[in-house]
Amino acid sequence: MKTIKKTFPVTGMTCASCARSVENTLKGQRGIKSAAVNYANASALIEYDPAEANIARLKDTVQSIGYGIIIDETVSTEDIESINLKAYRRLVINTTLAIILSIPLVAIAMLGMHLPYSNYIMWALATPVIGLFGKQFYIGAWKQAKHFSANMDTLVALSTSIAYVFSVFNTIYPQYWTSRGLEAPVYFEASAVVIAFILLGKMLEDKAKTNTSSAIKKLMGLQPKSVFRINTAGDEEIVLMADIQVSDIIAVKPGDKIAVDGIIVTGSSYVDESMISGEAIAVEKRTGSKVFAGTINQKGSFQFRAEKVGAETLLAQIIKKVQEAQGSKAPVQKLADKIAGIFVPVVIVIAIACFILWMTLGGANGLTHGLLSVVTILVIACPCALGLATPTAIIVGVGKGAENGILVKDAESLETLHKINAIVFDKTGTITEGMPEVVDIAWDSNTDKEQLSSILYSMELQSEHPLAGAVTSFFKELQIAKVTVNSFSSITGSGVTALYDRKIYFAGSKKLIESMGIPTPEALSTKAAEWATQSNTIIWLADQFSALAAIAIADKIKLSSHGAVKQLQSMGVEVYMLTGDNERTAYTIAAEAGITQYKAEASPNDKSEFIKALQAQGKIVGMAGDGINDSQALAQADVSIAMGRGTDIAMDVAKITLMSSDLKQIPRAMVLSKKTVKTIKQNLFWAFIYNIIAIPLAAGISYPINGFLLNPMIAGAAMALSSVSVVSNSLRLKWSKL
Repeated sequence: MKTIKKTFPVTGMTCASCARSVENTLKGQRGIKSAAVNYANASALIEYDPAEANIARLKDTVQSIGYGIIIDETVSTEDIESINLKAYRRLVINTTLAIILSIPLVAIAMLGMHLPYSNYIMWALATPVIGLFGKQFYIGAWKQAKHFSANMDTLVALSTSIAYVFSVFNTIYPQYWTSRGLEAPVYFEASAVVIAFILLGKMLEDKAKTNTSSAIKKLMGLQPKSVFRINTAGDEEIVLMADIQVSDIIAVKPGDKIAVDGIIVTGSSYVDESMISGEAIAVEKRTGSKVFAGTINQKGSFQFRAEKVGAETLLAQIIKKVQEAQGSKAPVQKLADKIAGIFVPVVIVIAIACFILWMTLGGANGLTHGLLSVVTILVIACPCALGLATPTAIIVGVGKGAENGILVKDAESLETLHKINAIVFDKTGTITEGMPEVVDIAWDSNTDKEQLSSILYSMELQSEHPLAGAVTSFFKELQIAKVTVNSFSSITGSGVTALYDRKIYFAGSKKLIESMGIPTPEALSTKAAEWATQSNTIIWLADQFSALAAIAIADKIKLSSHGAVKQLQSMGVEVYMLTGDNERTAYTIAAEAGITQYKAEASPNDKSEFIKALQAQGKIVGMAGDGINDSQALAQADVSIAMGRGTDIAMDVAKITLMSSDLKQIPRAMVLSKKTVKTIKQNLFWAFIYNIIAIPLAAGISYPINGFLLNPMIAGAAMALSSVSVVSNSLRLKWSKL
């Protein structure tokens, strides 16, 4: 039985550990062949056998472990986006209120401890932060506890609740400690500030994820909502996309988006297929030509027969491939969660063991010292610095990148970028400028160049051909005057013709000139042949007697391309080029850029498969492109890079966007990645070094030797110092050079 692959939205996940729990649960269900839960875009890509699997039962199974999965296909993308937006807005409100209440808490703790009722005021301020704004951490910790695991939520919930309960006890019964000659410290500010900081980190993370689905939404937006269908009477009628059937005849007017895949039955035009091929030049279409959903008709009109509709169209397949590539990536297991999974149980065991030892060996003060040690251990294990270690480095790194025109969508890509050892470039708009332009022009020696320039300029102004735009832009820049040409007409697939001063002029391909039996001067033929070897497109100007000029048009390579390729190769990165263009053009551009490995005539699926093949060899692959046709490959790559001035969809799919089209930004981005990851590792060291030193002291290891027992206040100070160290270290990245 053939298996089915589908993507389902997942709700309620708060960390990578949640994604792992859902994934493991799904994999254990009957008929499920594979499951990949992606925390970044809150989705599950499930491959299942429809004969065995009960998809409806999956919802109950996932809900039983505390999460949700949307299997109802009637729930639209807009509904899911609305749910996510409401959750994000709720998080923003909770974060804002937690910060607002934490500020006076810290002020009182530092400056107003001797004010009347200061402890009660702090209690009142901390309670909403703990019980209302931070309740998600306690819910998350409870979910983990039910499955005998621990994550960041566990650490947050444990440390803040212990500090809070201990502070409440000391506020109500301070005499328990004062009667023993000890102070009764409170840690309301510590518990609230930790919640506020972690909420802030969650908010920043969620904000980075809000645009994940917008790429798919924009791809879907390429499909028109309604079309003109020719009915049995031969009249046009407006119908919805969903009503189109195979073999229906669809009418396409100038500027229309093509609704489905099909074959033209009448008419002709030029169609912008850049979303498929990535090439800037529109493609001529005539009777018998194939057209594809999502492409855009230009000035002509035609009718075509629907061949593939709905999920079978090329555009739908691209959308599906992008969804699968995004969803198939394994969820990123954050280093902090990995450490917390081990750290939390260890801390709990140490605290319990410490309390038992004090009760057993501590004598008369065993209970007092035991309780103080437990609280001190748990306070010093507070994840404030751990929670700041990665976000602060990422925030500074992303800011540093933005200052240098490098926009980073998520931390995963910034962490992975410096590891890539292969990078794939699209040709058009990435290595080349992406705009065809006149690069040279040769005139017959016996001509009036100025007058002929005006005639050619005026003819091309009336032409619908995409290359005509390159010619008109060239002459407009030279401020060539227009003249009035008569009897203008277009010769489909060849060029244009017009009458001026009782002479007939032709502008178009060599095929047009030869079909008219017009001779070509040897000098012009030689020059045109030379240009052809450089992969230039040639436009000819002729009258009825002889060819008068040849114009070379090309998409020029960017000035930065060769240098960037050389720099990447010197960094040990293999460079590849993929293009939908022909072999000759691909070879010429690749050679000019210094690239030895390339693939011509590559479709969007070919590009994605090429990257998969590299990944199968164990390579970490980066992909840089600028078009809709690159979106599938961008989603497949380990790190995706959208070039400046590219399409919105490419920028949405890509995790890194370069504001300029300068390829040298990519090596700079790799340097930024390396420095950011180094800073994260340093931060994690500072986040734990205090714990490693202080936890044994908090347990009372030195008490039998010198009577020293670490006070919870000192533990709080150590925690604060570790946070200061982490933030200060992250700020160093701000002033480093790329």
